[in-house]
Amino acid sequence: MRAANPRVSSIKLQFWETHMKFIVAWTVPQGTFNTAVARFLETGGAPPEGVKMLGRWHGMNGQGFAISESTDPKAMYRWVSQWADLLPLTVTPCLEDGDAGEVMASLPKR
Repeated sequence: MRAANPRVSSIKLQFWETHMKFIVAWTVPQGTFNTAVARFLETGGAPPEGVKMLGRWHGMNGQGFAISESTDPKAMYRWVSQWADLLPLTVTPCLEDGDAGEVMASLPKR
């Protein structure tokens, strides 16, 4: 059996130590509204260990979104999976302005 390549392990470790931010957006369908409200009131909608919720907003139209941060994609998946039976969810990795500006500044001029 071959030993693991320490260079590859180091690269994986560096990648997973990066704090990624995510926009989690949802809509509460009328058919699951009461059940979703009951679960939210019971649990507070808190994310699992490994996910930090930076903020959450609820629209008056049954839509909402949260900004979260994690180094663990499985923890993000776990959080979304806890609500997938009641809410259609969209998870989008995102960048703050400074990081997005850095990327945009590196693009070739058109």
